[in-house]
Amino acid sequence: MRRWFLAAAAAMLLSACAAPTVDDYAAEKPLLDLKTYFNGELVAHGLFTDRDGKVARRFVVQMSGTWAGNQGTLDERFTYSDGKTERRVWRLTDEGNGRWTGRADDVVDVAEGRAAGNALNWRYTLKLPVGGSVYEVQFDDWMYLMDERVMLNKAVMSKFGIRLGEVTLAFYKK
Repeated sequence: MRRWFLAAAAAMLLSACAAPTVDDYAAEKPLLDLKTYFNGELVAHGLFTDRDGKVARRFVVQMSGTWAGNQGTLDERFTYSDGKTERRVWRLTDEGNGRWTGRADDVVDVAEGRAAGNALNWRYTLKLPVGGSVYEVQFDDWMYLMDERVMLNKAVMSKFGIRLGEVTLAFYKK
């Protein structure tokens, strides 16, 4: 029993070390420039799948981005398939050398991101209302620029290191 446990623990540690980094995408094209892509009007279609892979929620996001120097605002307006709406306004900062920070009212502290090549990886904690409670959940959020108009986004949501589900989005720049 002990040998099996040690082998399983070693496999988990090795798989954790093998996670991709944005540097893995540094040579990928087209080059993702957040100030260019998130400038103007965009629309995204997305869904949330639970830990079993079942689609739990679908949504459309209308977005508007503006920039002044290294500071940007991304105004997101969500409409869910059940008719509920939500708004999140991101305040983004280009910290240089591919590093980004972001703030929003429902984000705990600061979102931190790195971009290289066609990819961006955000990590942040979001205050998520469920029923009458609010839970703080962690996001490991990856965006990949496919061409000048399309970006794909995949985010894993977790709590205490336990995977709760995934958010998948397809962005389209108008």
